[in-house]
Amino acid sequence: MLHGFKKSERMLSETDIEQLFSSGSRSLSVFPVRAVFRQVDNGVEPLMVLISVSKRHFHYAVNRNRAKRQMREAFRLHKEILRKPLIENGLRMHLAFVWMSDSPQSSAKVTESVIRLLKLVAERL
Repeated sequence: MLHGFKKSERMLSETDIEQLFSSGSRSLSVFPVRAVFRQVDNGVEPLMVLISVSKRHFHYAVNRNRAKRQMREAFRLHKEILRKPLIENGLRMHLAFVWMSDSPQSSAKVTESVIRLLKLVAERL
């Protein structure tokens, strides 16, 4: 099984991002990551993802990039937890991972948080 994170799986549209963070979206948190998700009717991929780390949490770009890399890698390796149920039910979803911590976290902790969030979102389908 290939573990990729294709460009078509990334949420790039400003309208999609605005809709995701507007009313009607749901949110779950497992420290240090928060997931904001919303079922949608359109889209090529069953799951489109946005990864965000605010300057408010990390002032230096190197720290923001590391946190984004950790979340991206955890998602890339474990995305099938959520993708399979979406495909089986014929659903489409937009999902954002937002960093909440003010300090760097270990990759193991980030991966554990992302896995738990994917499982929780899959349960809510």
